[in-house]
Amino acid sequence: MCLHKKSSMSKRFIYLVYYLKHLDLKIFYKFLDFSSSTSKKSKTLLVIDCLKSVFKYNVSILEYFQFHFYNKTHLERKKWAGTGFMYEAILKLNPRSSRSLLSDKVKFASHYATFLKHKSYNIEEWLDMAKKRGKIGGMWVLKPIDGQCGLGILKVNASKKSIAEIKKIAKVTKNGIIEPYLDQHKALQKLSPSGLNTLRIITQINHHRGVDILGIRLRITINSFIDNLAAGNMAVPVDNDTGEVVGRGVYSDMTKEPATYHPVTGEKLIGFQVPYFKEAVELAKNAALFDTRNTSIGWDIAILKDGPDIIEGNHNWCKLLWQLPVQKGLKKELNKYLSFV
Repeated sequence: MCLHKKSSMSKRFIYLVYYLKHLDLKIFYKFLDFSSSTSKKSKTLLVIDCLKSVFKYNVSILEYFQFHFYNKTHLERKKWAGTGFMYEAILKLNPRSSRSLLSDKVKFASHYATFLKHKSYNIEEWLDMAKKRGKIGGMWVLKPIDGQCGLGILKVNASKKSIAEIKKIAKVTKNGIIEPYLDQHKALQKLSPSGLNTLRIITQINHHRGVDILGIRLRITINSFIDNLAAGNMAVPVDNDTGEVVGRGVYSDMTKEPATYHPVTGEKLIGFQVPYFKEAVELAKNAALFDTRNTSIGWDIAILKDGPDIIEGNHNWCKLLWQLPVQKGLKKELNKYLSFV
């Protein structure tokens, strides 16, 4: 075995330890039971195949099930981008030295202020402003400075809580950012009113220093304030050119069937036209070119009544959100950009 292969295998052993350490056993057994039942393969065989796949295809334990590897051939499995591959690829495309511009929400709001319609406040800044005014009403959103996947986000009604109460909530939850709650476009409100439904537009700086679009997905809330897949919501693929939803809604929970209609509102998903779509794509491209130190970014964009608004940019945009809605592996789409980094 050559030195490169030894190094690769040793990395994947480290990844396996990481996957095992963070494995949600309840979800694992749920996925294992379902895949064994549907594939008619023994659980022992599936576990062995799953562990082999961690090393052979650089995917996580849960991704083996989410990508339905138990029903796929070797050639099909090779096409999927898993956690290990994405970690190594994004490390090249978005260096550690510059990714804090995206991961730190305070830095992001300041650096990309030109592209944000809404105002994002450091909690101390907001509290000082509230004290000076005596009271600030309305709905607000508290976020962790370095939060991921919607974790820790809270909605608070400043009309019903005192400044002291909001300060205490922020301290207890360790949320350092506060932003106004945004009212989405009426078409998206009709589709799903429980939370803000956002576009994830993945931009990639190409060989000519222009911007390519790797994919566009609409994240749809289901009785949830946040729209992340990890919170039990769904995502649909959006046509890069027209802004029309072109596929069913999928979940990160692989035991759930893809949906043609929203499970709560009953609204049809396929054919839904995203409002202000061309403006949203243009906004994402302009933001991507504004600072090209990070070359591969997943932009979360809200569609408001008066147009698109960037919520955040993600350096580690989700491989599940990227691939599951189109039900195919897209590793080759990212691989072609790694050769010139």
